[in-house]
Amino acid sequence: MTESDLNRSSQVFGGLRAVFFALAVACCVSPAAALDGLTDQDLATVRVNIVDLLASEPNLPLPVRQRQEALAAYYAGQGGELLWLGHERAPAFIEWMRSAADDGLDPAAYPTEQLVNLSDAIPVTDDRGRAIIELHFSAAFLEYASDLRVGRFLPRKVDPNFFLQKREIDQLAALEELASARNLDQFFIGWQPSAPEYEELRVALGDYRALGQAGGWPQVPMGETLKPGMTDPRVPMLRARLAVTDGASPEAPVGAEDLYDDELVAIVRSFQARHGLEIDGLVGRGTIVALNVPVEDRIQEIIVAMERWRWMPESLGEKYVMVNIAGFELTRVSDGKVEEKMAVVVGKPYHRTPVFSDEIRYLEFNPYWNVPSSIALKEELPKLRKNPGARAAAGFEAVRGDTVYPLTSINWNQYGPGNFPFRLRQRPGPNNALGQVKYMFPNQFNVYLHDTPSKSLFSRADRAFSHGCVRLSRPLELAPPVLAAGGLSGWDIGRVNQVVGSGQRTVVSLEKPLPVHITYFTAWVDQGVPNFRADVYSQDEKLIAALGGQSIAW
Repeated sequence: MTESDLNRSSQVFGGLRAVFFALAVACCVSPAAALDGLTDQDLATVRVNIVDLLASEPNLPLPVRQRQEALAAYYAGQGGELLWLGHERAPAFIEWMRSAADDGLDPAAYPTEQLVNLSDAIPVTDDRGRAIIELHFSAAFLEYASDLRVGRFLPRKVDPNFFLQKREIDQLAALEELASARNLDQFFIGWQPSAPEYEELRVALGDYRALGQAGGWPQVPMGETLKPGMTDPRVPMLRARLAVTDGASPEAPVGAEDLYDDELVAIVRSFQARHGLEIDGLVGRGTIVALNVPVEDRIQEIIVAMERWRWMPESLGEKYVMVNIAGFELTRVSDGKVEEKMAVVVGKPYHRTPVFSDEIRYLEFNPYWNVPSSIALKEELPKLRKNPGARAAAGFEAVRGDTVYPLTSINWNQYGPGNFPFRLRQRPGPNNALGQVKYMFPNQFNVYLHDTPSKSLFSRADRAFSHGCVRLSRPLELAPPVLAAGGLSGWDIGRVNQVVGSGQRTVVSLEKPLPVHITYFTAWVDQGVPNFRADVYSQDEKLIAALGGQSIAW
């Protein structure tokens, strides 16, 4: 280390020593007076020290060093006024960090008490120490602002099946925006994720925390399935449980306390609907398990959903399609309004539908199904060896180069992994696995939205059955609004049916690609009502572990 390096280190650590000394005597100084003693000249001198520290000091505190480039650009730039000294933002920022739980963040993750102590030291330390205090506040602000806006983790660090694009805040822009904001509250209110779904979850989080503070809800014992009209000593407990969250009357009609009556059945059905259960009014094991999930677990699910909203693109698009894997549902949105919802089938837990955003670029009516190689080898090849004629009758054919081969002309016993020169495909028709239409957004996962001839699965509550693609319950009805959103006119359902009826493969390209978001939310709010779903891919478990500082094997 050179003599100049030693001098610079002596300066910064001298400043730190001054801060620590000031902390020892700060108890004698009123916090309200902390800023009153600083003149404009004092503040100008502090800024000079900040610029010098950021330009030439190699031993800055780690939080400052991690954000040094943005801090230097702000404080050395024209108009880079101090953000904390000489202003009333510091107490407001400390309160925001103390209330971080309101946004599903962890207050313990932020240096709140350290900043309180540094604030107390402002009037009794020197200019070098004040420069360090200002930088500590700005570094903490950037950390909190990043967590609030884009989340605490990169999605793929939490789960390798999350392929959302990496998001970062523009740190310099955040500092400049703070400087121009009327106050800190205005800044942070505008800085949170702008999606209304996030704010709805934020309200739900407060409501469920209040329920937790009030003791949560009572448990309902397991037992025989409750059916409408039955009497059972557990009915009062069921009524008391649903009174907490679903508006059930806590008092039963006199003389019918144990009767599972029609009014309570209707409330159970509503509970089942918002938890993704079979809506049958029967209180069996699955419904009781959902009723008995502790309020603390529901709070965690809301927190996880808020974190995932921070990972979403800043703009979803004026018009877009969103698939919620955990909710088994597609939503079509136009200008902020939900225009349509439909049930979908998603990937099995061992054939997971990936989480990512893309754009629908074209629709293909009467499509061929090009069988993925993994399915061709693991599922189709054993069937071909056993009965190639049956697969041919189902519309399959083999392609090698430009030549199409009948399945019955090939000895399939001589082929296997590492030796499979064919591409299998299924011709358009009533048995085609993709049905009558597919919605294409070419991607590395070979995932898309499509029709299916297997309609019975849509009536189930749990709809994780595909190899990863998303099957639509009403695929042809979706086509006209998607084509219209893509800039094509004249495509009503009549024209769609005419094209499908031709039996000919027809590709229709959108003039304007339509955003599509494949997401994973186990908690959301629908028309003011919190909804919860099972963690079908165990992805909540991973994120909760990460938020708690734990590691988990994928």
